[in-house]
Amino acid sequence: MNKKPIIAGVAIALLAALGAWQYSVHSRSDARSDVLTVYGNVDIRQVSLAFNANERIAELLVREGDAVRAGQLLGRLDVKTLRVRATQADAQVAVAEQALARLRAGSRREEVARAKADVRAAESDLELAAANARRLDEVAQSTAGKGVSRQDLDRAASAQRVAAARLEAVRQAAGLVVAGPRKEDIAQAGAQLDAVRAERALLQRQLDESELKAPTDAVVRSRLLEPGDMASPQRPVYTLAITQPKWVRAYVPETALAAVRPGVSASVTTDSDPNQPIAGRVGYVSAVAEFTPKTVQTAELRTSLVYEIRVMVDDPGDRLRLGMPATVTLRLADAASAPKRP
Repeated sequence: MNKKPIIAGVAIALLAALGAWQYSVHSRSDARSDVLTVYGNVDIRQVSLAFNANERIAELLVREGDAVRAGQLLGRLDVKTLRVRATQADAQVAVAEQALARLRAGSRREEVARAKADVRAAESDLELAAANARRLDEVAQSTAGKGVSRQDLDRAASAQRVAAARLEAVRQAAGLVVAGPRKEDIAQAGAQLDAVRAERALLQRQLDESELKAPTDAVVRSRLLEPGDMASPQRPVYTLAITQPKWVRAYVPETALAAVRPGVSASVTTDSDPNQPIAGRVGYVSAVAEFTPKTVQTAELRTSLVYEIRVMVDDPGDRLRLGMPATVTLRLADAASAPKRP
């Protein structure tokens, strides 16, 4: 019996079955139109930190790779000169405060009493000068001018006028003492106090800025200066990579844009751990098309238009490192329940 036709028939049957299986698998894969796989990278966002002063660096507390928290102290400047200036400013503030307090308090009782006593003394001097002038005048009239010269009469009259003028001046001075300082003088002293307080506040601001603190949770990417270097606002000391929030930047074709919008569920995997997906959600879809970025280009995609998306992920275990390539699987079935873009 010739077995070749039987073997050939079996082979044909196997090939047919294999073809049917492949067609079935391919059909099922195509039928999964609710899933879209795109590729991207964990986005890198960084901050360059510099001291806002021109001073010598006294201390730096972290190095490359260290994780830092928002508000954590990262470095200090040498502030010996600033502290001396702050002490001087404190003394100037105290002087200005005392000057203003003295003006606001007005004249003391003792000063008022002394002013009134000066008025009484000036009145007595005027009465004495007037009496002397009258006596000389009476003598001149009784003796028909004999024994009293015209010069004596003029001298007595002048003394009376001087005493009267002095009394008026003393009365005016006493009035000023009783009235107290002018409101304009008080306002000027208040303005001078505000000026020295502002100078002190500026020095305190400079003292506060002598400490460099982390603006957010991050990882130190680079440490660019060392203690002893001269810091300035133009010379960054650290470069920090922001770790929260964390997202994957990927690109979707225009044909899938209608089904991809904020709120669509996603899972993110990496080549280093492909069997442990990380849950995420589309947080941003670009409104502007662009050509496929070079980092994800292939020969077929060089001229394709795509839209950038950002998939926000919750990664408490820090499995996604900044810049790491990632595969994003979007569950487009969620698009029906996701809120539409305005």
